[in-house]
Amino acid sequence: MNIVIIEDEQPARERLAELLKDIMPDARIVATLDAVQPASKWFSENPSPDLVLLDVQLADGTAFDLLKLIKIECPVIFTTAHRKYALDAFKAKSIDYLLKPVKKQDLESALLKLEEFKHLFGKEDINASQKSMQPPTYKKRFIIRFGEHIKTLAVEDISYCISENKSTFARTFDGQKYPMDYNLDTLEGMLDPQHFFRINRQYLINLKAIAEMKIFSKARVIVRLNPPVKDLPVVSSERAADFKLWLAGDLNP
Repeated sequence: MNIVIIEDEQPARERLAELLKDIMPDARIVATLDAVQPASKWFSENPSPDLVLLDVQLADGTAFDLLKLIKIECPVIFTTAHRKYALDAFKAKSIDYLLKPVKKQDLESALLKLEEFKHLFGKEDINASQKSMQPPTYKKRFIIRFGEHIKTLAVEDISYCISENKSTFARTFDGQKYPMDYNLDTLEGMLDPQHFFRINRQYLINLKAIAEMKIFSKARVIVRLNPPVKDLPVVSSERAADFKLWLAGDLNP
């Protein structure tokens, strides 16, 4: 498989190359590019690769600027540090949308999806399958198992999800606490980002759960939740900017 990496940060390019070498030793990286203009030139002068790993933010523009200049004939996997471009990526018929730092298991999953598309449709029909891809749908309810009991939990009843002692729990607005079968990383992709936001490694919160907010150091924010928790959670510094966009309704999923 011939692969092109378009990524403006050298450490990220090297990481992707290392992951690809580990996952697919026979893969051949035919080009590594860092900007719209050189990428556009490369595609105009070379045959199409089998796959493109495409960062959204490039040195001289965005991936979507590049896609306005050229037509990439092969599957694309987007990589980015932000969730807000996901809808645009799906409209661009991408195979997958991976958040940085890209995890090995996420890249493996995306490559497996590509292979499944080839198996199901044949290489020539992958673009047709991409055209049928729709924006992601989100969970409306979960099945909760505790002891001998089973119940359904509606998403709108969840105040926040919390990771504690290697387990994940959902806390409802009426104060109940239920064990979840998914970790926060998985739940983050299952819950509508218009309503839920991952403020740090421990908390994934519902917008309606916020009772009060206060400025903390380095532009971070302390959040008081409902139902309350003993140690007030703090929005991590790397999520603070997106958190403020989310509060304002300006953060695209």
